[in-house]
Amino acid sequence: MGITGIFLITFLIVHCGVNALIFFNDGGILFTKAAHFMGTNWLIRTMEIVLFAGIIWHIVQALVLTLQNQKARPVQYAVVNGTANSKWYSRWMGLLGTLILIFLILHLNHFWVDSRITGIDHPPIIIEGHEYDNLYAEMKDVFENPIVVIIYVLAMFSLAYHLLHGFQSAFQSLGLNHKKYTSLIKAVGFWFSIIVPFVFALMPIAMYLGFVK
Repeated sequence: MGITGIFLITFLIVHCGVNALIFFNDGGILFTKAAHFMGTNWLIRTMEIVLFAGIIWHIVQALVLTLQNQKARPVQYAVVNGTANSKWYSRWMGLLGTLILIFLILHLNHFWVDSRITGIDHPPIIIEGHEYDNLYAEMKDVFENPIVVIIYVLAMFSLAYHLLHGFQSAFQSLGLNHKKYTSLIKAVGFWFSIIVPFVFALMPIAMYLGFVK
C-alpha cells in the first residue's frame, strides 16, 4: 500500500507540473509541447500502463486491508471515540478514495479518452512549423461548464484530505519512521497535500474565469 501510494504521489507531481504550464498564459504553447511529449514518448506511454496498474492495485489493496481489519475484529467496540487518537479524514479514507475514483473516471473521460482513443475534437495547432493535437482547446471547452469546474474543485478537497493522511502513512507503512526525519516527512506531506490539490483546483477556476486564455 505504501509503495503504490508513493508511486501515485510521484505521478501527481509530474501531472501537476505539466498542467501548471497553462499558467504561463502563452496560449497553451508550453502545455501543448509538454502534453505532446507525454503522449508520444515510448517510455512515458509505458509508464502510463504502469500507472493504471498502480491505481488498480492501490484500490485492491485498500479493499483487502479493509476486509482484513473487519475480519480481525468481527465484534465492534461498544463505544468508539475516533477523535481520541485519529483525525476524521484518517477514518474516512475509504470514502475519500471512492470520491477520488469517481472523479478520476470523469477526468479520464474528459481528456484521456479523447487524446488517446477518440481523438481531439479540434483541428491541430501549428507551433514552430510542427503540428500538435490541441488538448489546450479541449481543456478550455471542458472548463467552460461551471458544474464541471465545481466538481473538479470539490474533488481536490477530497484529494487534499486523502493526501494529508496518505502521504505520511505511505512512508510509515514502509517502516520509514525515525525521530530525525519523521517530522520532516510530516511537514513535506502537509504542504504537498495543500499545494498540489490547490494548483489542480486553480486550473479549472482560472480557465473558467478567463484568467488563462
